[in-house]
Amino acid sequence: MSEPDVPPSAVPNQHEGLEFSLSATVLESRDANALADFYEALLGWRRIYDEPGWSMLRPPHGGSGLSFNTDPLYEPPVWPATGPHQQMQSHLDLLVSDLPRAVEHALARGATLAEFQPQEHVRVLIDPAGHPFCFFDENG
Repeated sequence: MSEPDVPPSAVPNQHEGLEFSLSATVLESRDANALADFYEALLGWRRIYDEPGWSMLRPPHGGSGLSFNTDPLYEPPVWPATGPHQQMQSHLDLLVSDLPRAVEHALARGATLAEFQPQEHVRVLIDPAGHPFCFFDENG
């Protein structure tokens, strides 16, 4: 994974004599490679590692990325949370330069618009594996 054309990883911070950096946020799904395809098309990030059941993406200018893991027992969360259903434990917030265009872009790649939209300058979308993610603009 240390090929010369791989974007650099996040710069570590120093704390208590240790170095820490967030390598990636990992999203579970029943098909990690298909979910990586979606985010690769959505964000334009580079796939730096890919094998059956595991993929890694990193932004082109470096920093922490997204990884994807296959879990055959994965259950998509229900958002907003209701009753005894699987609840969202985390989500991605993505700042975009043009909120309506970003939503169109995501929908064209397989996302769906969540029925409930909590704020004017934020759009909640659902990826193909059922993970909510938010686009927001400078006003959000």
